[in-house]
Amino acid sequence: MQAADLFEQGVRQSKVADMLGVTPQAVSLWRPAWAEGGREALLSKGSGGNSYLSAGQEAELEVLLWAGPMAHGWDDQRWTLARIGRLIEERFHVTYEISGVWRLLDHLGWSWQVPKVRAVERNEEAIAA
Repeated sequence: MQAADLFEQGVRQSKVADMLGVTPQAVSLWRPAWAEGGREALLSKGSGGNSYLSAGQEAELEVLLWAGPMAHGWDDQRWTLARIGRLIEERFHVTYEISGVWRLLDHLGWSWQVPKVRAVERNEEAIAA
């Protein structure tokens, strides 16, 4: 609404961006909306929808991940970000970008690294020495 006040005063878009601490691109979107629909056009339309999983859904996702990819129809036991994203979308009807899937997994404590097989003969004491 501060932007609307400044637009009404005739302040330039670049100055509005500086004064409000936003990007010029944001102001360049607000200005035509304000010109066409007035202050009402600048009101928030609310959340963009289901963009995140709830804590309960995160817990359910972990159970699904521990079951492994083969339990969900894939031919091997490799989880990929794309597969996990697809699983989330099919199960919870929430779409994540690949980078968002990575951040979600990081938040849940999952690693992208594949566990290495260690030799049975491995001597931890000798390695430590």
